[in-house]
Amino acid sequence: MPTIHMKLKVLLPFQIFAEKTDVSRIVAETQEGSFGLLPHRLDCVAALSPGILIYETASEGELYLAIDEGVLVKTGLDVLVSVRNAIGGKDLGQLREAVEREFLTLDNHEQSVRSVMAKMESGFISRLAEFHHE
Repeated sequence: MPTIHMKLKVLLPFQIFAEKTDVSRIVAETQEGSFGLLPHRLDCVAALSPGILIYETASEGELYLAIDEGVLVKTGLDVLVSVRNAIGGKDLGQLREAVEREFLTLDNHEQSVRSVMAKMESGFISRLAEFHHE
């Protein structure tokens, strides 16, 4: 019986970060906790929390991605992850240092812009819900 693998594509707002075709498993984090994906798992959508996304390929073994918040969509054998920022690596120690440099040093301007965008998005969703109920 042939081994079945998933196709993983990680998207950033401005580029394709990673594209792997021989992924055997994925572990992702949400606000409710971690969950795993295998090739035969049912299709799903999940809102990802900032953290570590783990995936394993036949050729490279276990790899780690430090990701910002985003969305994971699994349809069949295709897994699409769309996040604001990502950093990859095989060594968690080096990945942690990279995360501290990149993710944790957001300046006040970027944090305030994210806060304003979140308020705008929640306001839009509220108005859309009100419109739907009319």
